[in-house]
Amino acid sequence: MSETRTGQILNLPNILTLMRIAIIPLLAFLLLSSSRSSGFWAAALFAIASITDWLDGYLARRMGIVTIFGKFLDPIADKLIVMAALIMILPFNRVPAWMVLVILGREIIITGLRGIASTEGIVIQASDLGKYKTIFQIVAILGLVLHYNYNWFFGISHTLLTVNMHNVGMFFLWIATVLTVWSGVDYLNRFIKIIAK
Repeated sequence: MSETRTGQILNLPNILTLMRIAIIPLLAFLLLSSSRSSGFWAAALFAIASITDWLDGYLARRMGIVTIFGKFLDPIADKLIVMAALIMILPFNRVPAWMVLVILGREIIITGLRGIASTEGIVIQASDLGKYKTIFQIVAILGLVLHYNYNWFFGISHTLLTVNMHNVGMFFLWIATVLTVWSGVDYLNRFIKIIAK
């Protein structure tokens, strides 16, 4: 591999994406336990990974170093970390298996369609629906991983509010699941229209 090609692959945005993938085993290890402390550290790690997801794209555009490798790797990293988190909390009954199946199935189908489109030299851009789906998935997973009741203090009077993070996570997961199906159907429609031309 030439030095130029290596430089294109190992730029800062792509390194952040690779770091997001490297975090997955540690996240999975933390989620082997259902304890409150493990959930807290797993949520912190997942939040950091989610921030790097936004940051790598921002840096790639800002620095003018959007690469084919980055375009390929970034969505894969997103899907891997989301699926790792959802699968690891399944044994603790924190998430319905059918929802995980819907989310996983959609990602596999869309990844396959993207692969078919790319062999034809066609790039189908991610829609706003897909972006919203990702945001709701991230918020849902943070809530589901934290799981337990947490006390929050608000205002000058320090009003105490107890929030069940599992319920928060499930609320956002329902929205994420609807958006997952909706964005999947939208992508499939756009794929058919473009391929049929």
